[in-house]
Amino acid sequence: MSTTVSEEARTTSTEPGKAWRCNVCGFIWKGDAPPEECPQCSSTGREYSDLAVQKKLKYDGEKFDVLLINGSNHRANNTGFMIDLVEEVLKERGVSYRRYNLNEFHINHCWCCYTMRDNACSYPCRDQLDDMPAFHEMIVASKAVIVGSPINWNNMAARLKDFLDRLTSLQNRYQLKKPGLTEGKVVGITVSGHEDGASKAAMDIYLYFQQMGYLLAPFGISYRTHGAQFNTNTDSEYVRNDPLVLVKVKGMAHNVVELMNLGLEEKLKGRLIPVAE
Repeated sequence: MSTTVSEEARTTSTEPGKAWRCNVCGFIWKGDAPPEECPQCSSTGREYSDLAVQKKLKYDGEKFDVLLINGSNHRANNTGFMIDLVEEVLKERGVSYRRYNLNEFHINHCWCCYTMRDNACSYPCRDQLDDMPAFHEMIVASKAVIVGSPINWNNMAARLKDFLDRLTSLQNRYQLKKPGLTEGKVVGITVSGHEDGASKAAMDIYLYFQQMGYLLAPFGISYRTHGAQFNTNTDSEYVRNDPLVLVKVKGMAHNVVELMNLGLEEKLKGRLIPVAE
C-alpha cells in the first residue's frame, strides 16, 4: 500500500479567483490559476499552492515502511523527479510509503535546547508549534528513510538542514541513557545538482542518520550532476533523459528495500552500543 500526500490533504478546496502562494519564496499571486513563472523567484507555477488555511500536519499512527523526503526548495524540479523514480520502485515492490515535499510544510529552526543543558533536549521535542512533531512520529514508525536533496553550494538544501537538525531530540535519547528509537533502520540518499558537491552533500546527510543508528543501504547513495559548462535551464531535460539517472536512483531505492526486508532493526534491538556525539 502506498500513500502520497496530496495537495488536497494539505489545503481546503477553494473557488476560482482565489490566491496562490509560491512554496519557494512565499509570493502571493491572485488569479484563477498560478502564474507560469513566479515573478519573485522565477520558480515554475508547479511550485504554487492554493492559498487556503493549511492544517498542521498530523500523523495517523499507522505503521509503514518508507518515509520519502524531498528536501528541495523546488518540489517539482530535478530532485522531485528523482523522488518520483524512487516512488516507482516502491510501488513496484509493494512497499508502503509516505512522500513529503518539505517546501509544503512549516519547520522551525532548531531551538538548540541542548546548549542550555543536556536534558533540555528531549523527545518529544519541546517545539510543538510546527509540523515537525508529526515527522518525528513517522521517523519512529517507519522502517527506512529515503532522502532527496539538491546541491546548494556543496551542501544540502537549507530546508532539509532544518529538518535534520530537528531530529536531534531523537538522537539525544542516547546521551540521556534512554532507549533509542531509530537504530537498525535503513537510509538511502539521492542528490541532484548542476555541478560539484554531490558526494559531500550526500555524506553530510548520512552523518545525521549515522548518529541515530541508521544503516546506509549497500550502494545506498545515488547522485547525478550536469556540469558548470551548461546553462542551468538545460538541467531538467538532461536529468530526465540521462539513462544513468534511472539506473542509479532506482538501484538505490531497490537496495534500500532489500536491506529493509532483512529485518535488521528487530534483530539488532538491544545488541548495539550507541556511539554518538
